[in-house]
Amino acid sequence: MAQDGVLWVTDSTIADPARAPCHNRASFHLERARPALKHAMSLAPASSALPVYTLSDFDFTLPPELIAQHPAPERSSSRLLDASAVDEAGPEDRVFRDLPALLQAGDLLVFNDTKVINARLFGEKPTGGKVELLVERVLAGNQVAAHMRVSKKPEIGATLALHCAPGHLDGLRATLLGRWPDAQGPLFRFVLSNDAGDDPYTLMERHGHIPLPPYIERHQDGGDPSAAEDAKRYQTVFAKNPGAVAAPTAALHFDDALLAELEAKGVKRAYVTLHVGAGTFQPVKTENLAEHRMHSEWYDIPLATQTAIAQCKAQGGRVVAVGTTTVRTLESWAASGVSQGDTHIFITPGFAFQKVDALITNFHLPKSSLMMLVSAFAGFDAIKALYQTAIARGYRFFSYGDAMWLARKK
Repeated sequence: MAQDGVLWVTDSTIADPARAPCHNRASFHLERARPALKHAMSLAPASSALPVYTLSDFDFTLPPELIAQHPAPERSSSRLLDASAVDEAGPEDRVFRDLPALLQAGDLLVFNDTKVINARLFGEKPTGGKVELLVERVLAGNQVAAHMRVSKKPEIGATLALHCAPGHLDGLRATLLGRWPDAQGPLFRFVLSNDAGDDPYTLMERHGHIPLPPYIERHQDGGDPSAAEDAKRYQTVFAKNPGAVAAPTAALHFDDALLAELEAKGVKRAYVTLHVGAGTFQPVKTENLAEHRMHSEWYDIPLATQTAIAQCKAQGGRVVAVGTTTVRTLESWAASGVSQGDTHIFITPGFAFQKVDALITNFHLPKSSLMMLVSAFAGFDAIKALYQTAIARGYRFFSYGDAMWLARKK
């Protein structure tokens, strides 16, 4: 299905059963085509053509000191840039705990309830060389798909000795089976095991490290003084379904007190699951956006959430996505009609949103697919101006940074 030359959808294959709450559910792949960048509606006058954007349009200069290295002292004490209240001074500065003032009874907040796993593992090859694994997916049969950082790739069949947590001598190891999802795939497939036969989730919980983004400077192989803080704060208060290697960061601002205040006001909540992958931090590298291939992420939209969205729309409320991962989940479902599977959706200006009316999101990396998503949602010029304002006012950027409130451009 083409939407202003942005997205093409097809359903095929079956999702990895180990990622789904129900191992026998069918799923699909939302494949991104390579459409032309120019608006292709032949009946429209030339003056109505959409602008042609390239990668350079989504670049900006960010002072390094604005990259947040630690979270705000309290979750809801972070700043919130309100793009809905714009006067001569520009958008309004708020504190995140002011969010109830922007919502009304009958609105529906949709959260991503994925749980970040301790996906980073360290160890040695049989030759003694150091190796680092970042587990992206748990597969069937104690297998995992992982990124591997190593000076020289080990041979297929080699077994890596992985470091155990202090006080544990489990014989933790990973045996290389090949690449994933196919022989030319970007990830590596391992059997992750120990002497006791524990499953990969148990092993990562015991021995792994929180996979912080590359722009947060930590020594993640143990002993970092911020490890306890990261274990608590790089996780939402409602995290439920393990499988993410990155947090849905817009939801990190919510604490129990704020959720209770929103509920008392009559603002409803619902949940989706999208297991955020490491690809979320990768910049787009092709100047022609149509040549970019999105990474794959698994999602699920429960029936209760589908019902809540339908009721919200029917009653005139707004569906408010908490984070871009929720947007990708809801709009993947809207485009395909399939509520569980893998998505490759790539949202750029010109995309026709069907489910989401408002968005709470953090500030994103230059040249990232998420910069393109928010530009599609709120308007390219509006986002460009908002980012300039945020930088001028000293807002903190990225995962541990501040947030903004966006209404969908009509």
